[in-house]
Amino acid sequence: MQPSTRPQIGIFGGSFDPVHLGHLITAEQCREQARLDQVWFVPAARPPHKLDQALTPFARRVEMLTLALAGHAAFRVEELERDRPGPSYTVDTLQELAARQPDANWHFILGADSLPELPGWREPLRILELADLLVVARPGSSDPDVDVLKAALGLTTEEVRLQVVAAPLIGLSSTDLRQRVRAGRSIRYLVPRAVECYIQEKKLYREDAR
Repeated sequence: MQPSTRPQIGIFGGSFDPVHLGHLITAEQCREQARLDQVWFVPAARPPHKLDQALTPFARRVEMLTLALAGHAAFRVEELERDRPGPSYTVDTLQELAARQPDANWHFILGADSLPELPGWREPLRILELADLLVVARPGSSDPDVDVLKAALGLTTEEVRLQVVAAPLIGLSSTDLRQRVRAGRSIRYLVPRAVECYIQEKKLYREDAR
């Protein structure tokens, strides 16, 4: 069987507030193990599960991502959610991307801790039609259980295109990084140096931030 000549593109969504080394390690391991041609980082404008939380402005998060991804030819930032009204639902993003580039094979990256929540997302069956799943282990999470997912969605084995990606278990979170900055603690070696300098320059995540 000949390998597919269609572009293999990974989609990595999230708030990225801020982007950190755990995000970059995850993306690189997915790129390598799933043999992706590119990984597109898609910052959410209004994450459905964070509608009651204040986010750093979209443009600032894009600028941090751009700094973090500089120098990696296979990584890019995709800003399609910038002006979309309403919450940033995964299914809407995947449908728009598929319409823009119908010749691509899409691979949706998510943590193993998020996999059990997938049946509760908007149109989960449509998500699985549009993209393969790349499931990455998270610290403290159990191994992905495909049978549980299939049972929740009423799917057969053939209808679940899922690959487990083995990656170093880096226990970083953007929430913790924001708290560290707010408390005046170091984030050196937890985020790319350029992102650290940007946070300092723009005075992000501080009590006196404007």
